[in-house]
Amino acid sequence: SVAAWIASGVSPEHAQANPVHARYLADGSPLTAWLVFLVIGAFAGAALSGWMAGRAHLAIEKGPRISNAGRLAVAAGGGVLAGIGAKIAMGCTSGQALTGGAILNAGSLVFMGAVFAAGYAVAWILRKEWL
Repeated sequence: SVAAWIASGVSPEHAQANPVHARYLADGSPLTAWLVFLVIGAFAGAALSGWMAGRAHLAIEKGPRISNAGRLAVAAGGGVLAGIGAKIAMGCTSGQALTGGAILNAGSLVFMGAVFAAGYAVAWILRKEWL
């Protein structure tokens, strides 16, 4: 809803003509969509909980053998590769696992097995970065 509202502010004609944006435009304001308040409430609740427990701080999680810049570069590279893969596959691993797995699709179950196997293999190869 917020993205459609921003797109509508930049180019109303494009937002109305785009079927993805058009279905999220609710009287021109994202504040009429309950999901906006759900996301804001979830974020605010998590932030308040972390602050009250003394866990609210900015940090870059990394191993001792990699710099902050290196960790951010690797994370960005992984994100780009995941985005490219999702675009090529016309979907994401979460959708494959949740939707296909829920209906016990054999291809989805084999795919998720391969994802976990690859994750364990890569983790074993790169474990020295975190130890």
